Amino acid sequence: MPGHNDLISTAELAEALGQPDLRLFDCTTYLEPAPEGSSQPYLAVPGRHTFEAGHIPGADFLDLQGEFSDPDTALRFMMPGVAFLERAFGRHGVSNASRVVLYSIGTPVWATRFWWMLASLGFENAAVLDGGLDKWKLEGRALETGQAKGYPPATFTAKQKDGFFVDKHQTLAATSERGTVVVNALGPQFHKGLEPSRYGRPGRVPGSCNVSAATLLDPQTKAFIPLGEAEAKFKTQGITKDKRVVAYCGGGISATVDLFLLHRLGYDKLTLYDGSMGEWAKDNELPIETG
Repeated sequence: MPGHNDLISTAELAEALGQPDLRLFDCTTYLEPAPEGSSQPYLAVPGRHTFEAGHIPGADFLDLQGEFSDPDTALRFMMPGVAFLERAFGRHGVSNASRVVLYSIGTPVWATRFWWMLASLGFENAAVLDGGLDKWKLEGRALETGQAKGYPPATFTAKQKDGFFVDKHQTLAATSERGTVVVNALGPQFHKGLEPSRYGRPGRVPGSCNVSAATLLDPQTKAFIPLGEAEAKFKTQGITKDKRVVAYCGGGISATVDLFLLHRLGYDKLTLYDGSMGEWAKDNELPIETG
């Protein structure tokens, strides 16, 4: 049903602070330019510096690339194995009985990425803070500074669900499947290949449509746009509830905003191409489309 309980308002979070089962996390990562000659499209810099400068009271910090991504691939932010994630979330105090709230700074993409990962592990009690730290600060709510105090370690046991992630071969197959729509969450200039891409060849997965994650957010508050407006954007691109959706972006992050809102709207045939353009654009055996 539309309006799943996976979005929490700043007012609701303010009332929940201090509850013993709450696990609140700042998930922010910054993408900074890579040194000249680097094979990486960017440097993934954990947002600990901004966390320590000001965070929601009681929050802990999660380093997506450093602690929660596959360490054995050159691609950034790739989903690691289940046991790896069980240990990582457990170190941060997440148990199967926890109530998790995720937020980030400037954009919710880092929070929605963690939400998608937890959902794939069968954890159903995670919510994204609408507007993140930006909206919290706009409303003049309390902040805390300094390093994370963390939560007591816990045991987290995943109940992995299939279908949340696909690889490049499955994505290529999806481009010719009836009843499947492939959607690019990058900006239209990158979708059309009008600007150079830091990932490699400019352009998109052939046949894919474009619903930029940025258009699904209020530019001032960073909150999600109303569900009715979001659904209209998806339907304009031919994304309807009877279809399977394969979403991608640059590194499997921004696309989770599209997936989060589609889930809230009641769409249930959703999957993420984890490698996204970070993989696709560098593989010359894969077709690419511009214009």
